Amino acid sequence: MTTVTQQRRREIERGFIVSLGRAAGGSIVFVLPVLMTMEMWTLGASMDRWRLALLLAAVVPLLVGLSHYIGFEETETVVDDIRDAFVAILVGFVTSTFILTLFGLIGPTRSLDEILGAIVIQTAPASFGAVIAQGQLGQSDEGDKRRNREADYFGDLLFLASGAVFLSFNIAPTEEVDLISASMTPYHTVALALLSIASMHVIVYGVEFSGQNALMRDGRGFWSVFLRYSLVGYAIALLVCAAMLWLLGRIDDLGPEAALRLIVVLGFPAAIGAAFARLIVGGQS
Repeated sequence: MTTVTQQRRREIERGFIVSLGRAAGGSIVFVLPVLMTMEMWTLGASMDRWRLALLLAAVVPLLVGLSHYIGFEETETVVDDIRDAFVAILVGFVTSTFILTLFGLIGPTRSLDEILGAIVIQTAPASFGAVIAQGQLGQSDEGDKRRNREADYFGDLLFLASGAVFLSFNIAPTEEVDLISASMTPYHTVALALLSIASMHVIVYGVEFSGQNALMRDGRGFWSVFLRYSLVGYAIALLVCAAMLWLLGRIDDLGPEAALRLIVVLGFPAAIGAAFARLIVGGQS
């Protein structure tokens, strides 16, 4: 009995180490686009500390939800999901620190406040990669397959929001979003919003990607998917973009019309990211 118990303990420890390795790899993949973006190098130092803390706190519920469906290991309670969410944050913090140090972007010449700011702002996207990598890179055994739960409608919306956060975080800090927004007329804004909705619906419903069959179960037809996923998903993408731009201080000095244009511009890639996340992540849950 003791031998069996020790063997089981070793299997659990090995499985957790493998999961951490997957998480670290996914964390690096997700965070590299923002790690190598010049605007992000200064945001950590200039961003209000209360907004930085709020940004990190805002991703925790998403990480908890993702952990429930595609987390590090098979979880039984909400406490387990919360634990895995903070493990993902820790992995994101460590990988961000390592890469920033390797690039020479943090070091003894900077103050502790600047160093922590630079690391924390990168930790948010890195922690998403840590959670999602397990679900997407870990389909190698029955334990991994059992770990992934079938997503309900709330889970689908969670995947939409997560995809929107990921892509909007990569693009929101860049100046190009401002340049595009400034060149657009109200007609361009409306056209882009309609194109975003149409593109999202084509991805979710009209194209035969993996995961689409899950949407067609229970007799879900065109209008059901359009109303429950495309429109709701686009609204979620816009809310994510508005929150992201506000947290980064990008719309503080803008009027309502200019802020709306900026949100719609960022909402286009966010909507695409949301749709693909629903199919890729949700389709395998």
